[in-house]
Amino acid sequence: MTALLEVRSVAVRFGGVMALSGVDLDVQKDSITGLIGPNGAGKTTLFNVICGIRQPTTGVVLLDNQEINGAPTQKRSAMGIGRTFQRLELFTTLSVFDNVLVAAELARVSNPHAVAREQIELLGLTDRADTIAGELPTGSARLLEVARALAGRPRLLLLDEPASGLDDVETQQLGVLLQQLKSLSITVLLVEHDMSLIMKVCDQIHVLDLGNVIASGTPDQIQHNPSVIDAYLGAVR
Repeated sequence: MTALLEVRSVAVRFGGVMALSGVDLDVQKDSITGLIGPNGAGKTTLFNVICGIRQPTTGVVLLDNQEINGAPTQKRSAMGIGRTFQRLELFTTLSVFDNVLVAAELARVSNPHAVAREQIELLGLTDRADTIAGELPTGSARLLEVARALAGRPRLLLLDEPASGLDDVETQQLGVLLQQLKSLSITVLLVEHDMSLIMKVCDQIHVLDLGNVIASGTPDQIQHNPSVIDAYLGAVR
């Protein structure tokens, strides 16, 4: 397999605190890769480095073998990186449809209205298309964020805890969606605390703890890794 995303020796320092300490990991094309670990491990910080919100103190990020350090967020979006946020970042006074339409128009996709309708249908939000985003229940709002991210036609989709606030049925639907995205050649990097979802959908998993990658492997390898059990899985079982 070929890596779409490569993170090499990435470190981020906040004053005297090392949020990331020489992180190395790959995300293979057309795969679903999990990024797990305890709160404060550095997962969202790594997302911010990948999408350009924060520059690394040291290290390099490559997309399709092209170094993207220093590229602004809008350029990275145009290169095919999309993301959702741990904290909901919707246009709360706009409708569901208009939230997705704005994203499609900003990405300058052809026929943005059709793209918006397509993503809303894909996420099962058609019956809520005219609902004001600020009035959505948390689960539907999470799905709307995914729809909006997909409207930009990303090659690499960073999902930051997309199952947070979803009920069991919605989480199962999200798992099906992730597999659909993989079949459409959309590569997914997934931060999630729902271990049943992670272990079910991921091809590869990287485990962060205190800013370090302590393990990488298949779901079966990760579940049986003593270091991962001690640092994280033992606390979430």
